[in-house]
Amino acid sequence: MDHRFLILIAAFLMASISLFAQGERKDQTAVTYEEIYDEPYAINKLFVGFIPLYTDMFVTNVNAGYGAEVSYYLKDKADFRAHFRKTYSQQFYDFSRDLALKKSDVDNHAEVYNYYEFGGTYHIKDFEMSSKTKMFLFKRGYRGNVWAAQVPLNAEVPCMVRKIFGARLGGIFWDSSTDIGRALDKQGLRNADLKNAEGVGLPETIFVNGKTESFDVFSNVAAKGLYVGGSMSWIKNVAVSFDKFEGGVDDLMLTVYVDALISPAIQLDDIVYVDGNPSSPNAGTHTYDTSPLKTKTLGFRAGIDGRFNRMLSWSYGGEIGYRPSLGGRTLYAMFKISFPVFGTNLDYKVESFGK
Repeated sequence: MDHRFLILIAAFLMASISLFAQGERKDQTAVTYEEIYDEPYAINKLFVGFIPLYTDMFVTNVNAGYGAEVSYYLKDKADFRAHFRKTYSQQFYDFSRDLALKKSDVDNHAEVYNYYEFGGTYHIKDFEMSSKTKMFLFKRGYRGNVWAAQVPLNAEVPCMVRKIFGARLGGIFWDSSTDIGRALDKQGLRNADLKNAEGVGLPETIFVNGKTESFDVFSNVAAKGLYVGGSMSWIKNVAVSFDKFEGGVDDLMLTVYVDALISPAIQLDDIVYVDGNPSSPNAGTHTYDTSPLKTKTLGFRAGIDGRFNRMLSWSYGGEIGYRPSLGGRTLYAMFKISFPVFGTNLDYKVESFGK
């Protein structure tokens, strides 16, 4: 039986090698092309995009939602960007707020997650150099199952690529609800470490419907800060026509960046708890100081941002790093997609001549 299995494997490998060793496809012949344009500096100045979905796996508060983004290119000197993000709703999209509204035993209002960012990139070095781009070859006859059933051919075309080495600077503001119990546990603290003006700490348990349950604490955190870092961008803006195939375009604008995140102003709301039990040491309404919880004012991120130089297209972006927040709850990974993205060069002037 073992010998038969080995023979079967050998036959399968030989068949695979034979398939790969077959000659070229009938349509795998040299192609000629004509350059239509190759101008990496002739890009749109303004891009406005709607973010229908982003996901932010932020330890402080896992969230998802929508947003908008605006980018502006000032010739070869600088570019600017501003965007905001906001959750769609409480359930599923705003994890900490959802838990707070369902489980919290304190009286703090659960804040909606909001994120705002604006900044610019100064072009330290902005130049172009020779490169190549790979374009897939497509015929109208390839549509449908014909296109899906074959590996597309591709051709390398010489082109110019614009490279930008940039210095980044900007501001960031965000606020969110958060699980204080998890933050306390991460920092080796307890509810009792959060004390009111009389020096009485928050209770560890609460008596509900004849059962003793853990006392769940939620609050809100807000951070104001800035980012400073560097980036590198690659911009291609080339189009060609092929003799036997449809024309090809490569107008990708790709940027990778690394930033240091600095948030000297991180505000954590104090805990408000109303205890209606007159025999309890916490009886009445009290405010409990959250200052024993430590915050991290420094962080960093690495990200990627891609868009296309078109009047109507889409874009994508992602980041990973440590966002300044409560100590032990700074790790995050974010991904977003923008569609539609509208692009324009803001030049609507035409020449006029007298008769």
